Amino acid sequence: MQKVLTFLLIFGWLCLSDAGILSAKNRDPKVQKAITNALEYLAREQRRQGYWEANGGQYRVAMTALAGNALLAEGSTTTRGKYAKNIKNAVDYLLEMSQPNGLIGYKNDYHYTYGHGYSMVFLSQVYGEEEDSVRRKELKTALMKAVGFCASAQTTRGGWGYVSAKDGNDFDEGSTCITQVQGLRACRNAGIPVDKKIIDRAKKYIADCTTPEGGVQYSIRGGGARPAITAAACAALFNAGEYDSDQLKNMLEYSRKNIWPGGSSNRYFGHWHYAHFYYAQVMYRGDTKNWEKYIKDIGQQIIRKQSASGAWMEGHVGPVYTTAINATILQLDNGYLPIYQK
Repeated sequence: MQKVLTFLLIFGWLCLSDAGILSAKNRDPKVQKAITNALEYLAREQRRQGYWEANGGQYRVAMTALAGNALLAEGSTTTRGKYAKNIKNAVDYLLEMSQPNGLIGYKNDYHYTYGHGYSMVFLSQVYGEEEDSVRRKELKTALMKAVGFCASAQTTRGGWGYVSAKDGNDFDEGSTCITQVQGLRACRNAGIPVDKKIIDRAKKYIADCTTPEGGVQYSIRGGGARPAITAAACAALFNAGEYDSDQLKNMLEYSRKNIWPGGSSNRYFGHWHYAHFYYAQVMYRGDTKNWEKYIKDIGQQIIRKQSASGAWMEGHVGPVYTTAINATILQLDNGYLPIYQK
């Protein structure tokens, strides 16, 4: 059985590799150069202990997962490829951060549910291609515990906050809810059991946050519709298996008007990179007719702002965050990460 599983994993990786090679052949050389420079920047910025961090030493777990995903999107794994050592060190760090209660992170890590959700995505992608039986067992254990933590951290209304429901007095908000839904779906795709009730409650939370115009509010308590959170919610619903409900259609239309190709496509707005990190996933998976036009437009906007170091310096979170997000957007059509695929 183990031999068959290993063969299927390797075969799947080779198929995705072929898809990535074909995609790279058709890519604008300027975009490819921007990707290469960005990944080299991330590789240089990784700390000896295996982590990356945002400004002020914050978000170490989240930054490690996001940067690790950007390197996975290039085609490297823990055992092969240019960034194998970087990815392996990132996995080691996140496994060390797996707590007895299932949290991937630590309570003093700022807004730790972001890191937890992004880590589930990253580690599940690694788990799906891990050939070493011992390491697969370690990853499976960490991911099963992480799913359990998600269930216990969910609020009474079905969302998640910056910290667990217990630590945050049952506070919830949209963006952290999205990271948990996508993380849970990534785990399920990799074969980790996830109780459907957790996802159903989260879907209801997103529905309760959605305005009649299709925008998703900051929180179930209000706060106004946010284009960035709406795009993220669309991606989360795709991950949850929802593609054609009336609610989703309204959300997609709201995103089209407010993100791309609406009035915001040629100007930066609050959380621009976050919005396009998720909206790129929506376009790639759900609007194949306009994907090429979208990625050409957004790709040109992205590469114009890249610094000589390979990083992007916009935003208050820091260059690791923006660089990891932009590098992932530009590499989505490589096809290496199952969670972002059609």
